[in-house]
Amino acid sequence: MEEINSKCAAESAGNYHEKGYNCAESIFLAFRPIAAPELNEEMVRMATPFGGGMGLCGALSGAMLILGAAKGRITPEVPRKESYDLSSEYHNRFKSEFGATCCRVLVKDKFGSKEQAQTCYKIITRSAGLLLDFLVEKGIVRN
Repeated sequence: MEEINSKCAAESAGNYHEKGYNCAESIFLAFRPIAAPELNEEMVRMATPFGGGMGLCGALSGAMLILGAAKGRITPEVPRKESYDLSSEYHNRFKSEFGATCCRVLVKDKFGSKEQAQTCYKIITRSAGLLLDFLVEKGIVRN
């Protein structure tokens, strides 16, 4: 298990966003190496549809993909309760931190504008720290 700190997680996710990845992709790419290193980096394509204000905040959607990659199941015989409990708890923590989970509530700027990119960058970097703290607390990664 690779070690990381909140500042590194935020910088990594922010750097991906600055390179042109959307919010969900940025979170996925920043956390895949530490939470699910067995996954191929090309799996980022699964995160693509979750960016751009399709409803749930993409940074939150990316976090859910990471939680699923780390604690999801691969057969129906494996109980899903742990994954469901983790995702519910993280969802509630995100909502408590940001006041909402809906992209359109969090980002009021015109999609594609400089202001929107800046707002999303702030959400991505703050949520990266939040996700890392959660993953450490749950013993999924070390910092």
